[in-house]
Amino acid sequence: MAVAFKSLIYYATPAMYFVYILQSDKDGRLYIGFTDNIERRSKQHNEGKSLATKPFRPYKLIYYEAFLDIKDAKAREKFLKSGWGRRSIKKMLKFYFPT
Repeated sequence: MAVAFKSLIYYATPAMYFVYILQSDKDGRLYIGFTDNIERRSKQHNEGKSLATKPFRPYKLIYYEAFLDIKDAKAREKFLKSGWGRRSIKKMLKFYFPT
């Protein structure tokens, strides 16, 4: 989409929203989150700026999904945090997790 402003054209890029899964290198536990900037958020987790993940650092990003609509991303995060969602994660990443 192009937007004219004082004879210049700016191209608006749609914002992206991400649902991500981090895995603790310390104990293997998973953390599921939502953000608009994966690099920044991953760095915050590994720097201990999140109380939920601080004790289990360091983390590595093992999976993410991108969405154009924030509501879709939040709904997906909520699902993945549910029991059925956690089962889905195991199925999606069946070759990543040892059996």
